[in-house]
Amino acid sequence: MKTSLDDLAIFGGKPEFKELLHVGRPNIGDRGKLFERINDILDRRWLTNHGPYVSEFEQRVADLIGVKHCIAMCNATIALEIAFRAAGLKGEVILPSMTFVATAHALQWQEITPVFCDINPVTCNIDPGRVEELITPRTTGIVGVHLWSRPCDIEALSEIASRRNLKLIFDAAHAFGCSYKGKMIGNFGDAEILSFHATKFLNSGEGGAVVTNDDELADKIRLMKNFGFEDIDKVVYIGTNGKMNELSAAMGLTSLESLEEIIAVNYRNYKCYESEVTKIPGVELKLFDEGERCNYQYIILDLDETITGVSRDQVMDILWAENILTRRYFYPGCHLMEPYRSYFPHAGLLLPVTNDLSQRVMAMPTGTAIATEDIKNIAQIIDFVVGHSAEICKKLENVKKATE
Repeated sequence: MKTSLDDLAIFGGKPEFKELLHVGRPNIGDRGKLFERINDILDRRWLTNHGPYVSEFEQRVADLIGVKHCIAMCNATIALEIAFRAAGLKGEVILPSMTFVATAHALQWQEITPVFCDINPVTCNIDPGRVEELITPRTTGIVGVHLWSRPCDIEALSEIASRRNLKLIFDAAHAFGCSYKGKMIGNFGDAEILSFHATKFLNSGEGGAVVTNDDELADKIRLMKNFGFEDIDKVVYIGTNGKMNELSAAMGLTSLESLEEIIAVNYRNYKCYESEVTKIPGVELKLFDEGERCNYQYIILDLDETITGVSRDQVMDILWAENILTRRYFYPGCHLMEPYRSYFPHAGLLLPVTNDLSQRVMAMPTGTAIATEDIKNIAQIIDFVVGHSAEICKKLENVKKATE
């Protein structure tokens, strides 16, 4: 516990943690089982091209979600690109700016114009009411993003898409293992995209998938992810190389076997954060709906500077000095990144909630690499910083001037 400003590492004290605690540190399953699978892959000498482990991984994911088709991919960005193309998106597509930039890039890469929509200030997900305002004759689809393991308003978006004859695809990179009104994420819209990147609560090292109940769309996606090959030497459609390899599938299968254990640890951490940070003035924890299934992966703090007396970025600087690597999810918003800030320089005028929230929220370390005692120490540091905000801000300003 820090007892004085000088104890903070940013002002010359020793870091609270010798090892880094950071957002997205990978969860690792049973190493013995993983190595057993890897040895089997090497013995088979079948490393890619839809081997048995990829097939098994796809089936187990589909069974878990209750969806007809799971098409595993090398990563979620390629999965987005292929899904968008297979669904026939073109012209303009509406999506939130409060998302990882890959969601927008996957559209722009195919010369589809991303139209950024503001978010609901309560849910922090895309605001269906604002979506309606952005539809033009060039609009062909909507991309909903299930942000921070919390499903967006699927019902409202589905009604708009159906009524306006638009495609509806969900970026579910954060929401594997979550449900919406009792139904598993992955069953909605024309398709949903999953991520199994190393930073996700369940990972395949690197990987992603498209899940859908649309047979025709699934067939097209399977062709497109393998260069359009229908048979060993018969190409019937334009495609690319989006295949997941066997080693990634082995990692994914091993992670799946630890699914409930990882979720239990995430839930434990979430409840610990809830218990600790709610004591701190001006610091709000974004809560989960515990009536739904959830992976509890994203611990998001919302800092109100008018109460804390210290900005989100100043708190982050202090935590980083203590080897607590928090992240700004998502900052500054896709509309302020290139090429979008050049293409749409005034987009921010329509995104007041996004602009405000991106300045306040901070993602915290969680997962199997962190203990509840670590969380209590993190909360104590934040509490100390808020309690000494005036002195800290003054000292930070002096440090800044000294380094200029």
